Amino acid sequence: MTPDRDIKRLIEIMAALRTPGTGCPWDLEQDFATIAPYTIEEAYEVADAIQRGDMVDLREELGDLLLQVVYHARLSEEQGAFAFPDVVEAITAKMIRRHPHVFGDDDARSAGIAKGMWEKIKQQEKLERASARAAAGLGEERRRFLDDVPAIFPALTEAEKLQRRAARVGFDWGSAGPVLDKIREETEELASEIAADDGTTPDRECIAGEIGDLIFAVANLARHLDIDPEEALKRTNRKFRRRFAAIEDAAEGEGRTLADMNLDEMETVWQAAKTNDT
Repeated sequence: MTPDRDIKRLIEIMAALRTPGTGCPWDLEQDFATIAPYTIEEAYEVADAIQRGDMVDLREELGDLLLQVVYHARLSEEQGAFAFPDVVEAITAKMIRRHPHVFGDDDARSAGIAKGMWEKIKQQEKLERASARAAAGLGEERRRFLDDVPAIFPALTEAEKLQRRAARVGFDWGSAGPVLDKIREETEELASEIAADDGTTPDRECIAGEIGDLIFAVANLARHLDIDPEEALKRTNRKFRRRFAAIEDAAEGEGRTLADMNLDEMETVWQAAKTNDT
C-alpha cells in the first residue's frame, strides 16, 4: 500500500489495521474509550503547533488529528452505527444549514444573517437530534441547563464556562469585589483543613475539595475581569518555563547539573531571571 493525497487511502489503511487476523494487534485491541485520550492529546498538539507558528509540525499534527476521526468512524462502522462518509455528510449539512446567508438562495444571501435566525437553526438542530436519537432507540435526553458545557473540557475551562452559563440566568456575583471575598474565604477554609491535619491521619479528600473550591473561585474572578483563566495560567506556565530554563542554563554554564545546585542558588538565578523577564 502506498501513500496518497486522497482521504480514501487513509480510510483503507485504518480498515487494514482493524482487520482481524492480518491487522495490527494493538489497533485491534482498541475501542472508543481507549482511543479518546489520544484524540484529546492530538487536538492539544495541533493547538501547540499553531501557537509556535510551526507549519511543518502543524501539517503532521493535523494528520494525526484526522486519523483520530477516521479511527472513531471505523470503530462505529464495525458496530453498524455509521461510517466516515456519514460523518462528512453530517458536518457538511450542518455548515450549509448554519450559513443560509452564504449557501442559501438569492433571497437568503441578500438578507444576510437575520435576527433570531441562529436560534431558529439551533432549535431545528435539536429537533433533528432528538429524532435521530429516537430512531437509534436511545430515547429522549433529559438536558439540564449546564449540560451544554462538556464535562470533558479541561477543568479550568469547564469551571469558567459553567459559571458563565449560570450567570445567564442571574446566578452570579454582581461584581469582582464579592468574588475576592470568596477567594479569601476559601483560602481560610483551606488553611483550616491543613491546620487540622495532625500528620498522621490527613483528610486528603477535604483538603483536595478546598483546593478545588479555591481554584473555582479564582476562575470566577478571572471571568468577572474578562480574563480567560486558562490562558492566564498558560502565560504563567510559559513564564515558569523561561525562568527555570535560566536556572538550568546557569548550572550548565558552571559545568554543573540542576541536581548540583541548592535551593538558595536556584532562587538567586530565579530572581535575576524574574527581573529580566518582560
